[in-house]
Amino acid sequence: MALITRVSRLFRADLHAVLDRIEEPDILLRQAVREMEEEIARDHQRLRVLSHEQRELVSRESELNRSFGEMEAELDLCFESGKDDLARRLIRRKLETQRMCKLLSRKREALDETLAALKTRLDENRGRLDSMRQKAELLAADEAPAHAEEVWPSPDVSVRDEDVEVAFLREKQKRSRP
Repeated sequence: MALITRVSRLFRADLHAVLDRIEEPDILLRQAVREMEEEIARDHQRLRVLSHEQRELVSRESELNRSFGEMEAELDLCFESGKDDLARRLIRRKLETQRMCKLLSRKREALDETLAALKTRLDENRGRLDSMRQKAELLAADEAPAHAEEVWPSPDVSVRDEDVEVAFLREKQKRSRP
């Protein structure tokens, strides 16, 4: 019985060695390196696109924040002049701008998380690629004589008439205090 087990193991070992030679591990490893390089290039391109989008979001947020100061001055002028209708329209615009700022902030935070995860994955893949290249070089040296979006839906920044009225009353109350 022990003799049959040993012969069976020898036969399996020889069969595995034959299969390893048929698969040509150096070719498989080179193909894996090429695929990993392509994946890293795609991730790097996506990183550049997302970084550009992040810069655009930050720029848009700062523009909206600057417009808040202008709106406050315009509201003061409207209330001093007694132009309540104009103030209501301005308050609507202010509320829409606030909602857009909140949306942009959430989108930027999500983008920050995505960028961090992508950078981590890119670093890990570069490390694996270096490891695979080293293995390929070793294998080639051994056998030298023989031969790698969130699309965000469009935001709903519409403001209801009730929101405008409440904000109008707050603004009017804030400005009527001595």
